[in-house]
Amino acid sequence: MRHCGTKEIRTLRLTLRRFVPKDAPAMFRNWASDPEVTQYLTWPAHSSQAVTEWVIADWVSSYSKADFYQWAIVLRAQGEEPIGCISVVHTDDAISAVEIGYCLGRAWWRKGIVSEALSAVIDFFFAETDVQRVCARHDPANPHSGQVMRKCGMTYEGTLRRADRNNQGICDVSWYSILREERRVKQSVEQ
Repeated sequence: MRHCGTKEIRTLRLTLRRFVPKDAPAMFRNWASDPEVTQYLTWPAHSSQAVTEWVIADWVSSYSKADFYQWAIVLRAQGEEPIGCISVVHTDDAISAVEIGYCLGRAWWRKGIVSEALSAVIDFFFAETDVQRVCARHDPANPHSGQVMRKCGMTYEGTLRRADRNNQGICDVSWYSILREERRVKQSVEQ
C-alpha cells in the first residue's frame, strides 16, 4: 500500500496538523485527562500532564514513518490550540485499509467538528494514498460516534457481540466503512 504520512489538512473551520511538544498542556486540559471523553476509548484518561507529554513525544518521533497518521484537531477560530485528535489506529496493507479513531474535548461535542474532521481524513486517504477501504468502530453504548460515521457516508456493517474492550470493559462493537468507489459516487452526486 502506498503511504504518505501525516500531512496537514484544512477544512472550512479546521486545521488537522501534526502534534508538537507544546500541545501537551492543551491536550491534557481539553480531552486527555477527562474520564467522560475517554469513557468509550481503549486508553485511560491521563493522570498527569507528564503522561500527555510522553504520548506526544512518541507521536512526534513516529512522524518520520510514512504509515503513521496522527492529527491534532484545531478549530482555527480559536487559534492553534488542539481540541481533539484523529488518527489511524490500525492499518491492513494486504487489503489497503485503514481504521480511524477520534476523540474531541467535551466543550466541542455536537458541533459537527468530528464529522468535518473525519470527512476530511476520508477524502485525504482516497486522494493521497491508494487506500481502498476506510473503517471505524464504536461501542453501541456511545451512539453519537456512530452518527458521526453515518454522517460521513460510512455504511453500517454490523455489531459484534462482546468482541472489543474499552474503558468500560468487554463490550459490543459496531463497525462502519466506506470504500473508495462509494466516496467517488457520493462526491459526483454532490457536484
